[in-house]
Amino acid sequence: MPLPSVAQLIPVLQTAIGPTILISGVGLLLLTMTSRLGRAIDRARLLAKELPGVAETERAKISAQLQVLWRRARLIRLAIALAAMSALAAAILIILLFLTALWQMETAWLIGAIFIVCMLCLSGSLVVFIHDVNQSLAALKLELAPDLGSTQ
Repeated sequence: MPLPSVAQLIPVLQTAIGPTILISGVGLLLLTMTSRLGRAIDRARLLAKELPGVAETERAKISAQLQVLWRRARLIRLAIALAAMSALAAAILIILLFLTALWQMETAWLIGAIFIVCMLCLSGSLVVFIHDVNQSLAALKLELAPDLGSTQ
């Protein structure tokens, strides 16, 4: 089986640009998500340090905030895992595109399946990320509860 020429690989390079750009975009999402995770962890550590020295009335409020932060950290971890799996699927897709071109194999179904997995992971990551944003508002509401009164 002869190896394909460079001219035959140019369409594969053009096809691989989409998943490559996707990896770059997912990388930016991962940067944002890891930053949010770090902030949630830092805030939880700060509140946990305060907990032993606070009055009993404040202890329930801080405990509630810590529970929200724990849920948020778990959500962000899931969002990061799904986003990383999406980037990994895109990288595998690029490798598979080149291998099928080099070995002159027909694996359209496999390429399509990997792309679908990539998009499902990315979609799931974004849904979980949106849920985390809503949880952060719940934590803010707990902090501001006395000042908010009955407003939602």
